[in-house]
Amino acid sequence: MLDSELKSKINQLWDKFWSGGISNPLIAIEQMSYLMFMKRLSDNDNMNKNKAMLIGEEYTSIFEDCNDCDWSFWKDKSADNMLSHVRDKVFPFLRDMGGDGSLYSRYMKDAVFSIPTGTLLVEAVNIIEDMHIKDQNRDTQGDLYEYLLSELTTSGKNGQFRTPRHIIKMIVELTNPKIGETICDPACGTAGFLINAYHHILKSNTSLELIKTDDEGNMYNLRGDKISKDDFQFLKNNALFGYDFDQTMVRISLMNLMMHGISNPQIDQLNTLSTRFTQKEQFDVILANPPFKGSINKEELNEDFTVTTTKTEILFLELMYNNLNIGGRCGVVVPQGILFGNSKAHKSIRKVLLEDCRMDAVISMPSGVFKPYAGVATAVLIFTKGESTGNVMFYDMEADGFSLDDKRNFIDGKGDIPDIIEKFNSRFEEKFENRKEKCFMVPFNEIKENDFGLSISNYKEIEHEEIEYEAPVILKEKIMNLENKIMEELNDLDSLLKN
Repeated sequence: MLDSELKSKINQLWDKFWSGGISNPLIAIEQMSYLMFMKRLSDNDNMNKNKAMLIGEEYTSIFEDCNDCDWSFWKDKSADNMLSHVRDKVFPFLRDMGGDGSLYSRYMKDAVFSIPTGTLLVEAVNIIEDMHIKDQNRDTQGDLYEYLLSELTTSGKNGQFRTPRHIIKMIVELTNPKIGETICDPACGTAGFLINAYHHILKSNTSLELIKTDDEGNMYNLRGDKISKDDFQFLKNNALFGYDFDQTMVRISLMNLMMHGISNPQIDQLNTLSTRFTQKEQFDVILANPPFKGSINKEELNEDFTVTTTKTEILFLELMYNNLNIGGRCGVVVPQGILFGNSKAHKSIRKVLLEDCRMDAVISMPSGVFKPYAGVATAVLIFTKGESTGNVMFYDMEADGFSLDDKRNFIDGKGDIPDIIEKFNSRFEEKFENRKEKCFMVPFNEIKENDFGLSISNYKEIEHEEIEYEAPVILKEKIMNLENKIMEELNDLDSLLKN
């Protein structure tokens, strides 16, 4: 949703940090986040001050107790003066925002300002200052931050594993979060699922005449004008929950949500598989791409788990089931092994999801979706807790709108995704009986008889073309004739060379 000029500024920012000696992409993201957040605080403070003046109200600046912490005060300082001022005064102010008891100050208390030189700081500040916001109706600051995070996926920036945004958007569309619901990601990373769920709710509650679309088909100006004041407060303060065991990712998630206007994000540093996390029915929607192929120490494992395993991809599925309210929906990315694994743990978790939930859809994705990180084949499971499974929709996704090699070049950005959403929304009206197609239905009883297997290959019918081959004696004769012809030509060539 950004024009080429703004994207170019982000790329310049990356280049300055790389050349300035900050080669770890997560540290670079963290330091860039602090600067962008300082700029946002200053812009918002000025905007609120002007609004108060227009309506004749008094306004107390966020910088009242530290006037020289305002971006506009120090942005033009010399390199050495700026570095010492930001490091010793502005950053401590930023770190202590919200008071001692706030979530923000709790996770910022150990944060370190590590931009090494005044020259790099000045260059970064100038680039951020030059990021001209063309349309104040668009959440451009949030878009800037999302684009900054998206650069982790590019070649040379081998950063934290990120779920492609178009895959996140598809899963959010399928689970359809609504106003008033609580939404959770138990392994939130950079909070991509939570941001998209927030935007989905805003879009669903914005008058059509207000919604605008950019050149790439992305919607913006999502005002949520149909949402009541109380519901908006709930959405911004009590609806979105995220957990991650990595403190850096927690800080980035907090920044990301706050950049998108969510004033009090419920983000916590916590391993949700451990004994520290309380498993209970508490969320209406759970969205996640949890870690694959991981394991957890048995001594740390939460006692609420009933499936005996230390494999994280299985444990996260039971965690999500345990934490969903009755009638709650879940959309989760899983490795294909979950669908057909023969271990007792694999079969047990599939049995739970099929017998104690309504398994709505199994979407098999091509292996290139998560390149360049990994070529592992994955699937998306969509299920609803507390309802019985009737027919399960299977979809064999062949394209996601990008090339499936390491380059992941843009094709149309959609692939089969619009068709998946359309088929999913009409699954109760349509039968989808043809198992030779990409999408088809399989009844629960058939799946149960098949060891609760959810691999699409168990049910899809492959149409084989019958090919008639010539008899071996005829093929042999043709080969001999071809060999004789080659020998004749070689002899002719030999004679030419001798002459």
